[in-house]
Amino acid sequence: MTRIALSLMWLCHWLPLRLLAPLGRGLGCLIYFFGSSRRHVALTNLRLCFPQMTERERRTLACRHFAAFGRSFLERGLLWWASAARIRRIVRFDGLEHLDAVKGRPVILLVPHFVGLDMGWTRLTLELGMVSIYANQKNLMFNAALYDGRMRYGESLLLSRQEGTRKAIKAMKEGKPFYYLPDMDYGERDTIFMPFFGVPAATITGLSRLTRMAGAAVLPVITRMDGDGYVVAIGAPWQDYPGASIEADTRRMNAFIESEVLKIPEQYFWLHRRFKTRPPGEKGVY
Repeated sequence: MTRIALSLMWLCHWLPLRLLAPLGRGLGCLIYFFGSSRRHVALTNLRLCFPQMTERERRTLACRHFAAFGRSFLERGLLWWASAARIRRIVRFDGLEHLDAVKGRPVILLVPHFVGLDMGWTRLTLELGMVSIYANQKNLMFNAALYDGRMRYGESLLLSRQEGTRKAIKAMKEGKPFYYLPDMDYGERDTIFMPFFGVPAATITGLSRLTRMAGAAVLPVITRMDGDGYVVAIGAPWQDYPGASIEADTRRMNAFIESEVLKIPEQYFWLHRRFKTRPPGEKGVY
């Protein structure tokens, strides 16, 4: 089945984006209607984060999210097989001057889990070497395709979570920006409970700790779908970061991600069980 899916993705990558995008949205809608477990996770997340919405509004938002997810999944084939010239046409930069301004310093790119994040990674690797940490997928064939696709361009470094962060710090100090994705539930290790849309969420403290250890500048990066293409928006370096404490830094990170989610809520990755790890004594929510 995986081989068939990859073959279809390869065939689809030849299509113009004006045809590929609606196909991807249609795929996402099918996943919404037939993927009951993932639909349940998404709707649970939305009920927790947006209690002020009606159930109908949350279901509408969930459906829009699945459409965006389906599109990003199918368009991943462009990253794996399309030419560099085509990727440059499809994905453009906004704020690249902010990255140029911190050249010569260790840099952490704060990348929340929006559906376009792989587009952002590949577009950046067309310009410079990068480093990131990835989670191995259970499906070995898809995992290999994902890894190979992410390593097509540039002298980049992908580290597994098991390899830790020392190699990432070394790469940063050698000039590779760290494409850092800290907004998932990775369990209890190295986490503190911080509010995310008012809900206690197990949040890793790595952004604050790594910034302190490497003396790095932190630049937010949000890759969003924009019409028939994508925009990699690179923000200005954060001022007064790190701050007074790791707790304050982590709270600031979550608050920033919330503010970005509110701008394009359908493009945030609601399919992840963000609140899986609960504070002591609290029942599971999924």
